[in-house]
Amino acid sequence: MQLVKDMLSGQRLALARLISKVENRDEDLASIMELLYPHTGKAQIWGLTGPPGAGKSTTVDRLVTHLRTQGKKVAVVAVDPSSPFSGGAILGDRIRMQQHATDPGVFIRSLGTRGKHGGLSHATKEVVLTLDAAGFDVILVETAGVGQTELDILRLAHTVIVILVPESGDSIQVMKAGLMEIADVFAVNKCDRPEADKLVREIVNMIGMEHRDWTIPVLKTEAVRDAGIAELIAGIEAHQGYLTQSGARQGKVRTFLKNEIADILMERLSHSLEFAFDSSSGKEVLQDLLDRKIDPYKAADLIST
Repeated sequence: MQLVKDMLSGQRLALARLISKVENRDEDLASIMELLYPHTGKAQIWGLTGPPGAGKSTTVDRLVTHLRTQGKKVAVVAVDPSSPFSGGAILGDRIRMQQHATDPGVFIRSLGTRGKHGGLSHATKEVVLTLDAAGFDVILVETAGVGQTELDILRLAHTVIVILVPESGDSIQVMKAGLMEIADVFAVNKCDRPEADKLVREIVNMIGMEHRDWTIPVLKTEAVRDAGIAELIAGIEAHQGYLTQSGARQGKVRTFLKNEIADILMERLSHSLEFAFDSSSGKEVLQDLLDRKIDPYKAADLIST
């Protein structure tokens, strides 16, 4: 496929078109992934999550700047809540990062959650694979910070950075959100505000009660002033080193691939069901169900055969 060849040769327009095909679930998707997959497996995938208003987009912007000074090619996938009408992204994170728009070493794309109830869509995960194949060194995935994104980002990212602000709550709120279970690095942003040190202490105390091979660093940042970003990157890179030395990276990749296969099968099943319901026999089953001639379980048996 010429579009894939163009993308692999470094053409940004070809990359953008391929991502659109992935996002729109193009009929050539299986062929595209067959060609791209052998070129994947090199990028580091960093996931950033946290409550709305924690400064995730500003932190991503600063991370991109620092990574570019290191000569690394960086891609950003900003996952926004989907528009209920179009299904597309509505927050427009790209507007916030316009200073990188002309940098050939940076690629930024906003994606909708596509009805995943706050989670990451199947398309988002395959967009990350596409960017990996395109040769980016680091792929930053910024989530909307609501719903199922926490569990999904854990399955996608190699390193999960949880960004909090003092106003986002005390240790009980952190535990309620399940953030202790997914965080590889904590960043307490807007650390110039009151209660920042208190929140840091609470998180450190909670980490001390857990028994892990990896001790989660808790770092203070003030992204708007670019303060603490270098230390944050050092903490992330330390976790990347731990993944390699411990062999945990392979386990993360294995989990991602298992979920990719499951997503493909679920997508195919969904399409098969839509076709079955639209068929004449499917309409008959629904009518019999409406007429109380059969029960829902019997209807499911008939639809699936």
